[in-house]
Amino acid sequence: MEARIIGSRSVSAIGLGGMPLSIEGRPDLDRAVATVHAALDAGVTLIDTADAYHRDAGEVGHNEELIGRALRAWGGDASEVLVATKGGHLRPGDGTWTQDGRPEHLKQAAKASAQRLGVEAIGLYQFHRPDPSVPYAESVGALAELLDEGVIQQAGISNATVDQIDEARQVLGGRLASVQNQFSPRFRSSLDELQHCAEIGVAFLPWSPLGGITQAAELGSTHAVFGRVAERHGVSPHQVTLAWELALAPVVVPIPGASRPASIEDSARAVELELTADELAELSAS
Repeated sequence: MEARIIGSRSVSAIGLGGMPLSIEGRPDLDRAVATVHAALDAGVTLIDTADAYHRDAGEVGHNEELIGRALRAWGGDASEVLVATKGGHLRPGDGTWTQDGRPEHLKQAAKASAQRLGVEAIGLYQFHRPDPSVPYAESVGALAELLDEGVIQQAGISNATVDQIDEARQVLGGRLASVQNQFSPRFRSSLDELQHCAEIGVAFLPWSPLGGITQAAELGSTHAVFGRVAERHGVSPHQVTLAWELALAPVVVPIPGASRPASIEDSARAVELELTADELAELSAS
């Protein structure tokens, strides 16, 4: 599988978003583990998770524990897999989301995430979402301390603006490895951040790259041009979407979610799809 760079690590061009394995409608444990294994067997070497990826109150870190369990049960070399997790965004279990960007919370959360993942140091730790009650530099400063202490190997941010990207780079002393923002055919308002990451050489990880859990199944009909191009190539609209995103910049690493092995296997084949310049222009203009 084609490789991309996140900070100092080479990873597969397509990652696996673990969120669907732990929230509402999640599969049973056997299928969840099989989905992670299918991704790894397909050459995926980036898995995205977060301590807030859970369904019920009292199960914080459900997805991290699941990913850790699946990696330990896999027959391949798990040391080659970069697990990216996040902290600072909370899901109390009542369907709402809250933020906690206090440095003391982030440092405690990172150490708890490392424990759940079963690692000495987290490969990539990202500040999940800005907390309006905490100065951004203070939150990101916690990541700098975690780097210096060896709790995490690389640092990233999520749901960030261009200004916040630049501020994070400064606070981290140039050690910003990734930016994870929402981006898809349906949601393109992070295009400026994507392009900025390309200019400064920071990995850009689109979350919900297929439009989100409820929208992905209808992608080919809600965005007809992606469906037409897919028919032309005899592939799924999801493959076309991911191939288009990969073509936008060499720093882009989409992280489609999956709850079935077949879904991530299909997504992984997007790296083999070659779209013409005219097709790429048509998709971008749609």
